[in-house]
Amino acid sequence: MSDDASSDPNAGDELLPSPYERMGGDPAVRRLVDRFYELMDTLPEARVIREMHPADLTESRDKLYEFLSGWLGGPPLYWERRGHPMLRRRHFPFAIDRSAAAQWMRCMGLAMEELIDDPGLRMQLTIAFGNVADHMRNQPEAAE
Repeated sequence: MSDDASSDPNAGDELLPSPYERMGGDPAVRRLVDRFYELMDTLPEARVIREMHPADLTESRDKLYEFLSGWLGGPPLYWERRGHPMLRRRHFPFAIDRSAAAQWMRCMGLAMEELIDDPGLRMQLTIAFGNVADHMRNQPEAAE
């Protein structure tokens, strides 16, 4: 994860409820993760990122749920269970270009549109997720 505060959805006024609290806590994070993977598993335009995942998405779902729980301001489950996320390093085995990042964002964006009623929170998370997706890119863009 970048040290850039814009990648942190919790950056800003610490007196306000965290995104985790604003979206509804643990059950809402689980629903978001489940819907994200349902979309990734079924949308033809997400084929490239789906192929980067194992056939059984159980462990992927658990890891994203644990990570998002802490990243959104809830319990730091990923850190407690697996250590530092080292997102970029863990994603190096996968060829992530602008298109793959956009596919990931498409699935997460649709999941948020369906499940997060607060437009301000959706925008805040879209920006933060976009920064992370961009940070995961590890492939140069093809010359036009």
